[in-house]
Amino acid sequence: MFVIIGYLVALGCVFGGYIIHGGNIGVVLHALPIEMMVIGGGALGAFVVNNQPKVLKATLKAVPKAFKGSKYTKARYMELMALLYDILQKARKEGLMSIEKDVEAPQDSAIFQKYAVVGKDHHVVEFTTDYLRMMVSGNLNAHEIEALMDSEIETHHQEEHAPVAAIARLAGGLPAFGIVAAVLGVVNTMGSVGQPPAVLGAMIGSALVGTFLGILLAYCIVEPFGGLLEQKAEDASKELQCIKTTLLASMQGYNPTTAIEFGRKVLFSTDRPSFSELEAHVKKK
Repeated sequence: MFVIIGYLVALGCVFGGYIIHGGNIGVVLHALPIEMMVIGGGALGAFVVNNQPKVLKATLKAVPKAFKGSKYTKARYMELMALLYDILQKARKEGLMSIEKDVEAPQDSAIFQKYAVVGKDHHVVEFTTDYLRMMVSGNLNAHEIEALMDSEIETHHQEEHAPVAAIARLAGGLPAFGIVAAVLGVVNTMGSVGQPPAVLGAMIGSALVGTFLGILLAYCIVEPFGGLLEQKAEDASKELQCIKTTLLASMQGYNPTTAIEFGRKVLFSTDRPSFSELEAHVKKK
């Protein structure tokens, strides 16, 4: 909703200001279809050439996320840390081998099934169980596991940012395509030099619409959209960092209550539950 409102405000102010200033919106509307074909078609073709199929698919998949609210809320983080607390508490009371079945078959685990949101999130479950499995095996120390976690989080970060980088490159190219459309319009105008001044003026105006549209699409539509996707990608990485910090704290000998407090401190302040909120939630669960 905020994305749509933002676009409406931006476009409304741009075109509204033009009309209030006495501009003829008919000139823009008349040139719009052809200019959009040149700019949009050229940019789309270049976008396909500039990105691998996996990046194109990731971008198409990421676009709908921008129009939805973030799933990384305080409630989700409290559920995540309650899940980690339950697993670590069981391992502390009954030994690490007691969570082996939970790790190997999380879809059948009572602990994971208890948490309807994070317990069914593929990325959360896979990341958590992979490193719990290493903890159970006992073959790696905390520093080695931390290095592996950092590598996996960095890979996840790069994958999440691939669509962001692709959209940023698209935004950077749109003004140039606008200039291409404008130059083509000027070439067309030069070929009609014998026409009356009123006709030539309309043709020049239509040519300049290309430059206008290229800049407008770049800085009013596409670049802000890429910035929003980048923020959402940062939220996704923060959840993995929370899991990482909690598990490492447990490996270093801290009790489950202290371990999830380590994880809580990693979260953004806007989504971070307070100590008392988290404690109450964990006890309730």
